[in-house]
Order: sequence, then C-alpha cells, then structure tokens
Amino acid sequence: MHLQIKQAHIGYNTTLISNVNANLNLGDVCLLIGNNGVGKTTLIKSILHQLPLIKGEIFIGDKNIKSLSVKEIAENIAVVFSKSVIPQNYTVEDLISLGKYIYYPFYFELRKEDREEVSHIIDELDLNQYRYTLLKNLSDGNLQKAFIGRALTQNSPIIILDEPTTHLDEKNKLIILKTLRRLAKEQNKLIFFSSHDWRLAKEFADKIWYVKNTHLYSGIVEDILLEHEELVNVSLFQVNENFVPPIISAPALQKEMLFSLLQKNFQKDLSSFNFDYQGHLWVISHRNSRYQCESFEEIINSISNIY
Repeated sequence: MHLQIKQAHIGYNTTLISNVNANLNLGDVCLLIGNNGVGKTTLIKSILHQLPLIKGEIFIGDKNIKSLSVKEIAENIAVVFSKSVIPQNYTVEDLISLGKYIYYPFYFELRKEDREEVSHIIDELDLNQYRYTLLKNLSDGNLQKAFIGRALTQNSPIIILDEPTTHLDEKNKLIILKTLRRLAKEQNKLIFFSSHDWRLAKEFADKIWYVKNTHLYSGIVEDILLEHEELVNVSLFQVNENFVPPIISAPALQKEMLFSLLQKNFQKDLSSFNFDYQGHLWVISHRNSRYQCESFEEIINSISNIY
C-alpha cells in the first residue's frame, strides 16, 4: 500500500471523520466525495501533514508522514487546492515550470529536458495559446488547468487535487480527467481528487472514499455506489408546497424533468394522475382516460385541459 491511513481520527478540535482505515496503491485513481463540511479538505490537509491527526497514523510507502520533512512530502505528493494564491506577474509557462523547482535551488536554470516536459504538459492541457499569458488574465477554468499543470511537472508519485474540475466546462473537465487517469495507468501514479459529482467516479475512478456521518466508506467505485442509494438516485426537490405529485414511472432523468415541469406549472393535487414513460412517449392515465404525449409542452396542455 502506498498511501495508508490507520485508525485515524481527523478534524480540528473535534473529530470530523472517526476511525479511518483506508489505503490506496500506486496506479489507483480515487474520488473523495461527501457533502460540504464533512471534512474532505481536512482529510487532504491531514494526509499532507498540514494538520495533525487527533489520533492514528498515516503512511506514505513505509514512512510515517510525521517523520517526513516538508521537502520530502513535496517530493512524494503534488497538490492542487481549489483556492490557490496567484503569483503576481507569472505566466502560464512560469507557473507550470514551478513544479520542477522542488528539485533545484530556485535560482537555477531548468535543464533542456525539463523545459521540454513543461512544453509537453502545456500542449496536453490545451494551454498553448496561453503559454505567455499572465495568470491574472486567465479565466477561472484555464487558471485551474495551469495549477494542475504545475502539479504534473512535479513528478511526484501521488497527486492530490481538491475539487479540480469546479471551474471547468465539459470539454476541459474531460481533458483533465483523461490526463489524470492516463498518468495513473501509464506512469503508475496515485491520483486522489475530491468532487461533489459522483458521476465522475463511474467513468474515471477505480476507488471511492465517501465521507458520511463522520465515517469514511472506501472501496471499488461500483460497490460503494450500489451500497449508498443517495449517491445514484436523482433528487426530486419539492419547492412548491401546494403541489401533490402524481405517480411517475420513468428512468431517473425523465422522472426528474417531469417532476420539475409539473410543480413549476401546477399548484394543485395531481395524485390522481399516473405518468408512464414508454420509449419517447408519455402515457398519462387519469381516472378512466388515457392520453399520449410526445413532448413536455403537450403534457402541460393536456393537464391544463383536464383541469
């Protein structure tokens, strides 16, 4: 096990996550998920030894994190936080090059192979057109990609990212996640990242660490998702107190869309209705009548006519 947490209690003055026992290997991609305030960032800071454990131990390889110097931790772990200080007057190339300086005194010139690696990462992250752009002039998404590029050039066996895709559109989110997974598999790196979106795990992660009710659940993605229904069930938010929903038989996405549509448009009791999604057709049953609708617009018109 390359990263191992043993019987750890994690928090500040009080425990946020108790009795943590979890481990990851080189080559693993692990997603850390949980609601706001459950301790995800605190857990990351504990792994980095920026916060002491209330109880327990954390090991990198066979070394206790407490025994490692700041430089040794940096050599083992590259990290990207969701909120990072932006160096003034630095370009994208300057920031990504910074990852190399854990190996040299800062005043040294980078070697040719280092500069080539920086160029390769800039290209891989689709940042070529911004190579000489000042960081303060970047969009949030491209700035996040530049900080991730700096972590990649550090060449540490572990890369930890706190909410790395928060400011990214779908295209750039895919670029980042594909790059991280490829690094894990081709270069045998351990990739550990946090997110609110469990769907990312299904496509890109091998393992999940899920924090809920002060407990950390860890394991293979599919096992953890199936053990916790709240991770995969679509939430139906009822914001209309006068709305009484009908019976809806449909896949989760279509059910969510219909539920939202009905409560926005009808402040009444629809419990006598039954909606059944059949292919691309909605079949509506109401008392002894049946209606077929091909679109949500037709559904609104049909219900309006009934009432």
